[in-house]
Amino acid sequence: MLPWTALSLALSLRLALARSGAERGPLASAPQGDLLLLLDSSASVSHYEFSRVREFVGQLVALLPLGPGALRASLVHVGSRPHTEFPFNQHNSSQAVQDAIRAAAQRMGDTNTGLALAYAREQLFAEAMGARPGVPKVLVWVTDGASSDPVGPPMQELKDQGVTVFIVSTGRGNLLELSAAASAPAQKHLHFVDVDDLHIIAQELRGSILDAMQPQQLYASEVTSNSFRLAWPPLLTSDSGYYVLELVPSAGPGATRRQQLPGNATDWTWAGLDPDSEYDVVLLPESNVHLLKPQHLRVRTLPEEAGPERIVISHARPHSLRVSWAPALGPVAALGYHVQLGPLSGGASQRVDVPAGRNSTTLQGLTPGTAYLVTVTAAFRSGHERALSAKACTPVGERSRAPRPAPRVAVGRGG
Repeated sequence: MLPWTALSLALSLRLALARSGAERGPLASAPQGDLLLLLDSSASVSHYEFSRVREFVGQLVALLPLGPGALRASLVHVGSRPHTEFPFNQHNSSQAVQDAIRAAAQRMGDTNTGLALAYAREQLFAEAMGARPGVPKVLVWVTDGASSDPVGPPMQELKDQGVTVFIVSTGRGNLLELSAAASAPAQKHLHFVDVDDLHIIAQELRGSILDAMQPQQLYASEVTSNSFRLAWPPLLTSDSGYYVLELVPSAGPGATRRQQLPGNATDWTWAGLDPDSEYDVVLLPESNVHLLKPQHLRVRTLPEEAGPERIVISHARPHSLRVSWAPALGPVAALGYHVQLGPLSGGASQRVDVPAGRNSTTLQGLTPGTAYLVTVTAAFRSGHERALSAKACTPVGERSRAPRPAPRVAVGRGG
């Protein structure tokens, strides 16, 4: 009788666990996300401190599930100008990331953290750097607390874009300023640790990062001037209910938009929105199986980003031509321009980067008698670009002037 009793108890226990799991809803998927490590690499950090921080970051990533379909990591240095040690798509294993961190050299220079944070925001959402749309974004900033430029505004932009910010200070930072910079609650996202004791927080920080990679609530990403993407954890299944999304402009509550989605949905993109406007979002999980509360979020779209207005081609020569354009007009100024030129018949193209203060450039090394497509692209801090194209043609050759006839010389007759 005892074996049967044991078997019966085991079956009852398995049934109870299955029911408990059903009541909790679907299990969370494996953690996915983009982790950006921001290290103070300036001259305000001693070589010893930098080596200890580098060692700590290597220990941290060794604890994380890095690789394809899981977490990806990128390392950016804080200095006079930000520097990417490696982008998200360069290393596909934890060991490769650890080796790259171990090889990272201190950059020195000023501590322009605000500039580095703005740069980090671009990297986190730039697919060219391996960033993935629709996955959670986490920033781990390791600092001695010093900065030569303001940190608050660029850090707030990061958090507004849905980035979870962890700060590890080696003890000389301002508590109030760093508490405001870290994600809330500060007691979970801010650590003050002596540089020789960083290893103490590695396990705790690992757990917090993994929690952030498994978001438990509605959040927004990929915010543009006329759209944003919403994502949420799997609260329902396709057979346990459905979602209703509501979008209400703060300036006009009457113009509510609604969208019904199946229970296995975890994201939705709202498009056709007004630039620089606030919207209230409500996610309503509707189910007869689970009792789930609505989730609320407020999102502001970016100001409108306008591209070049007009392209003018001038000073056309067989091997060069000048490209000018009307600067991008709008509330958001362009960071700079890219001018790209390629033959219409196909072949190699060339690109010239032009700073924001200029609106013309001369392209050299062209082929005579060739039709080209010229594209001027305005680049913005958000990572978005606006482009305008025009056709241009180089002449066959320099115009040659007909030689002047030699002057006639009058010859007089002798008397």
